[in-house]
Amino acid sequence: MIAVGGENLIDFVQTAGEGLPSYIANPGGSPYNCAIALARQGVETGYMTPVSTDALGGLLAGRLEADGVALLAERNERPTSLAVVSLEEGIPTYAFHRSGTAERQVDLAMLEAATPDGLDVFHVGGLAVADGADADVWQAYFGACAARGVCTSLDPNVRASLIADRAAYMARMERLLADARVLKLSDEDLLWMYPEADLDAAIDVLRGKTGAALVVVTLGPDGAIGFAGGHRVAIPAAPVEPLIDTVGAGDTFMATLLAQISRDGMLSAEGLGAMSAETLERLLSMASRAAAINCTRSGCNPPFLSEL
Repeated sequence: MIAVGGENLIDFVQTAGEGLPSYIANPGGSPYNCAIALARQGVETGYMTPVSTDALGGLLAGRLEADGVALLAERNERPTSLAVVSLEEGIPTYAFHRSGTAERQVDLAMLEAATPDGLDVFHVGGLAVADGADADVWQAYFGACAARGVCTSLDPNVRASLIADRAAYMARMERLLADARVLKLSDEDLLWMYPEADLDAAIDVLRGKTGAALVVVTLGPDGAIGFAGGHRVAIPAAPVEPLIDTVGAGDTFMATLLAQISRDGMLSAEGLGAMSAETLERLLSMASRAAAINCTRSGCNPPFLSEL
């Protein structure tokens, strides 16, 4: 069982047109997308974040259930979080509405009660760890999972515009990094976190701060770099034809890493630490291929295992 924690929301994306703007509602949120991608790859997956009982929450819950993701938390009467993506002269601008919403109604006792028996992996990241009391709850639960020997997975997926207190964010992030066993982040995330360094130096700083046995830095169209078992492996990005958009590509990449190491029986620190360079390259290549398939489709629409 892999359990996922973190935000669920509706992206209202403006469509091109004349007159009053029109918006399309898309279910989203980085951890939410990751849960769907995991389930599509045949992994028993549970989602620990509350989903609203409102109409938009019904849309979010319905999509999870359609892909076989178990809802581990009780539904909540608070409203659904929103991300409004508007176009100004063709340039997207983002407005997030998450104050007091259902997905932020978490406390440590609730998460412990929602923890499934036989939990192997707990994954978190995104907006859930960015700010607020709920971010501290997720960090505390992450640490508790690590202490119990659960394989802990982190994808920061930094949204700088929502981080009001950089120092508090970095202090929380460094606690998460110390407790992580699997870590994936983008080069953009990394350079925001450590702006005084170039990429190679930032990677060195990161690896000095994390307990992760598998560290992956994605480089967009330039591929990815992975570190495990004393090996450093770089791969090119899998080809994308045709490119529709990149929504959910990073979440699909993350999910594929977790699905594959679970399938290969490498969830322990010892298993990850014994990974060969060839296995690491295969792992990165499969994750890149899954992300590429997602990019040939509109929105986050991860591939099924049979497509990989």
